[in-house]
Amino acid sequence: MTAIAARARHELIGLLGVVERNWYLVKRYAMWELAFFVWTIANTLSIVFISKAAGLPPAQEERLTTVLLIGAVIWAYLGIIFEILTETVAWERWEGTIEYTFMAPLARPVHLLGMGTFGVLYGLLRTALLFAVVALFFGLAFPDADFLAALVLLAVASVSFVGVGMVTAILPLVSPEKGAQLGFIAQGLLLVVSGVYYPVAVMPGWMQAIATVSPATYALHGIRASVLDGAGLGAVWGDLWPLLVLGVVAIPLGLAVFAAGERYAKRHGKLKRSG
Repeated sequence: MTAIAARARHELIGLLGVVERNWYLVKRYAMWELAFFVWTIANTLSIVFISKAAGLPPAQEERLTTVLLIGAVIWAYLGIIFEILTETVAWERWEGTIEYTFMAPLARPVHLLGMGTFGVLYGLLRTALLFAVVALFFGLAFPDADFLAALVLLAVASVSFVGVGMVTAILPLVSPEKGAQLGFIAQGLLLVVSGVYYPVAVMPGWMQAIATVSPATYALHGIRASVLDGAGLGAVWGDLWPLLVLGVVAIPLGLAVFAAGERYAKRHGKLKRSG
């Protein structure tokens, strides 16, 4: 038992070390982070302003504004997680530390989960600030919102988001030239089928079928119900249990896919290549 506890402590320290290292990188590029945050606000505003052009009565306009805001904010959150995990390899190449990191006495699952943990924590901070800024800009109020249920849904969905992000993280491994860009393409494909800015019901049947395996679909539906209609955890259980199932599947799948991609990159000499 002592050996198991010591091993667990070692891996936990390693995971926290990955989180701390990423925090130092964010601080190093703080002005770039601020610039990207301003861009995210501008991008979100450009989407939410659509509600103002719809010509709806005030109550319906406010509801549509909130629907679009939730979609844009959750999508920004997912984008942060995808970006951080997809750049697991790119950051190491930029810093010139890829060989040290991949040879360090740190289990790869711990490394990836550390990246995912940082992505979730940093994403939650950015998302909360983004939501508050845009809500204040439009003067939105949420008297009936159940933010606890919304937070639980987002937390559970984050597990699946991290798992999917691990899959996209292999793209820069197997394709040093264009892999990072392919990660954003994968993110865009999820955008199309998950009902970020429109109901899933308006899509063709085959796209609706794909939406059933996207964690963003259930996260968006449940969070909108919680914020707009005050739906509690019991009321959003229909969205919560698929997220639990997807999370159980996504993490092991993401780890397995990344391990296969790492073996391929090492076998073909692509690990350190930048182009």
